[in-house]
Amino acid sequence: MEISLEGKVALVTGAGPNIGSGIALALARYGAKVACNDIDAAAAKTAVDRIERNGGTAIAVPGDVTEEEQVTGYIARVIEEFGQVDILVNNAALLGGKGVLDESTEFFERAVRVAALGNFLNTKHVGRHMAERGIRGSIVAISSSNGWSGSAGVIAYAFHKGGVNNFVRAAAMDLAPYGIRVNGFTPTAPTPDNPELIKERGPGGVLERPRAHGIGGETGDEEWRRPSRYTGQRAPLVPMGTTGTPTDIGHCVAWMCSDYARLITGCDFVVDGGARAKNFAYAPAPAADLAGPLPLIPLDVTGELDQELA
Repeated sequence: MEISLEGKVALVTGAGPNIGSGIALALARYGAKVACNDIDAAAAKTAVDRIERNGGTAIAVPGDVTEEEQVTGYIARVIEEFGQVDILVNNAALLGGKGVLDESTEFFERAVRVAALGNFLNTKHVGRHMAERGIRGSIVAISSSNGWSGSAGVIAYAFHKGGVNNFVRAAAMDLAPYGIRVNGFTPTAPTPDNPELIKERGPGGVLERPRAHGIGGETGDEEWRRPSRYTGQRAPLVPMGTTGTPTDIGHCVAWMCSDYARLITGCDFVVDGGARAKNFAYAPAPAADLAGPLPLIPLDVTGELDQELA
């Protein structure tokens, strides 16, 4: 089976340097023309540069996913440039945050707004475009393991990712009569593999390097506080020893958007080395005893640049 997205046009929101950039690159490597959106114009442009140096075709369409005029504006730009939209990946989200005892109303509201309106507005307007033109397209919403199970220190993130999961199912029912598929993808703290990101922040992901006051970060310092999260060695807690990389995510999302997945809608896909599937009593083997997954099939093949940035 050879996946091909030739002739298709994709729009990826939140195409920042980690998951969004990885998905955008994958869609391009499988043949799609890709429009990279981010509220940060520089981040969108960097995603485009990565695609182009790997031989793909892409444009930057910066904009705020919570502002309807901006959303319709950048969608119109994609249509003007590439003729249509066949694939939408709703990845824009606000990371970080605190636990329920410490989170601010302002951050909670903004985080929920980005996820809610980002998924709603892009799905609405891309969905209308597809339906009006008879495009039997694919829409993918990026969720999180935090949307399916509880984790301390991320109350806003957990709330809006949980909402994304049922948005997928409801939107899938709305758009099924038009042949438009809507699915979710659930990553679990992937290890970065974007050479620019690694150069800027170093190797390792959220699990290896918890952010201060972010996911897994510290909270208050009152004497009555209790530890909110485990801070020991984490890799063995994943059955296959790794939660993967954005490239692993990209391969799966590309398949989800291909014609091979023509009857798959309202579903969630997980690529995380078994992290979400395990029972609370899972007893990990020593890391040295794990066979681990097969070697990664790379998508960013600009080896000279990788070595220069390493």
